Amino acid sequence: MILIDGKSLTLQDIERVLDHSEQVALCKEAEKGILDARELVERKLAEGKIVYGLNTGFGKLSETTISSDHVRELQINLIRSHACAVGEPFSEPISRLMLLLRANALAKGYSGIRMELIQLLVDCLNRGVCPIIPGKGSLGASGDLAPLAHLALVLIGEGEAIYQGRRYPGIVALQKAGLKPIQLEAKEGLALINGTQAMAASGIIAYMEGKRLADMADGIASLTLEGLRGVVDAFLPLTHEVRGFKEQQEVAERICTYLENSQLTTRQGELRIQDAYSLRCIPQVHGAIQQVLSYVRDRLSIEINAATDNPLIFPETDQVISGGNFHGQPLAFAMDFLGIAVSELANISERRIERLVNPQLNDLPPFLSANPGLESGMMITQYVAASLVSENKVLSHPSSVDSIPSSANQEDHVSMGAAAARHALSILDNARKVLAIEWICAAQAIDFRGADKLAPSTKKLYDYLRNRIPFAASDRSLSFEIEEMAGEMKGINAPFIWSHE
Repeated sequence: MILIDGKSLTLQDIERVLDHSEQVALCKEAEKGILDARELVERKLAEGKIVYGLNTGFGKLSETTISSDHVRELQINLIRSHACAVGEPFSEPISRLMLLLRANALAKGYSGIRMELIQLLVDCLNRGVCPIIPGKGSLGASGDLAPLAHLALVLIGEGEAIYQGRRYPGIVALQKAGLKPIQLEAKEGLALINGTQAMAASGIIAYMEGKRLADMADGIASLTLEGLRGVVDAFLPLTHEVRGFKEQQEVAERICTYLENSQLTTRQGELRIQDAYSLRCIPQVHGAIQQVLSYVRDRLSIEINAATDNPLIFPETDQVISGGNFHGQPLAFAMDFLGIAVSELANISERRIERLVNPQLNDLPPFLSANPGLESGMMITQYVAASLVSENKVLSHPSSVDSIPSSANQEDHVSMGAAAARHALSILDNARKVLAIEWICAAQAIDFRGADKLAPSTKKLYDYLRNRIPFAASDRSLSFEIEEMAGEMKGINAPFIWSHE
């Protein structure tokens, strides 16, 4: 059971919820803060105070006062009007994670909402009601307004949701799960949509997939090193210790461990003095990517326990403060950085693919073909990889340097963090395919060298692929096989092949 209190949720907890369907509950210790903030909201309303989001319009309409008999209608109208996102829906893991993150942020106790609203978010998560949330439409400031409004629609019995694999109107999905829609009170509609949970949820998935891919890339690169009879001296500890970067040292150590007892690698001067950069500099490049992943992890770890709506309620000082914690700039920078790093993971992989297939750069059969000339072998796999990495270069143009005014210039600077996270996910999808191509080409090269000469650790990687994809003894379409191995890398359930034990 994962207990949420707005302060202590971790990425490890999130993995348990997403991967193992761990149940979630509101921590009892968080209840006092939630109740105190709600009491202050109700007191401000009873006193006739004009407070943004309670009895005013929104954005540029914040100077418009709303009468007390329209406070509930104000919240419903907010959700309906803002639910205009477009595009393909977020994946179910992202939508489920948005439920969890929004519940956790509200549990922090600064939003002024009722306990029942948090409980409904938790119940939807636990009982498998997954809101259908279009993925495009957030500017990444004033919160992820449009996507979160689609989440909120389901809570009030509108919109659409997935339940047990089927798509239903929101009210039907709630009923099938044994739940009832909620009637929103003052502040609650705004509290649901003023937050960074769409970009944070997408960012967490992107980070987790990016970390997995970066770790796998070390193993695939090691298999390539054997296919090209790489020089292992470049990975020995001394060189990396004098540079000083911990992550570089760790990658070099992993490469050495992968290649331990290999009969295919060489030493300096045996075949050549040194390898090309795409081989020799794997620790420097992969290590730098690991540094970016650490930065992204740290930003996400803070954001998942942050109060990101507006206004915030502070019972201890009797204040309701309008601020800007919904602004997604910290995540926008992190997601752009992640996209750039994963693009580079694919870039260096594509260069290794070129070295595997180009007969001018190795002593293997041209394009790893069993019958070169009559057959083209792996020639066009490098074209595909080149196409994917070039697309990634466009996708990795930073979204965070863009801004566009909204709400009649009241909201005149935005982060585009949701776009940055979405682009990072697209870059990851392309990068997985590039690394899948490298894996396939490396295995083909090994078959010409002799798989019996592989190191024990890389032999696991080779066998895992060969159990799914046979040696290309003649030309065949490789499209399905590339997609299959990319899919294996996304949801691989055989972690032993990536270990060195």
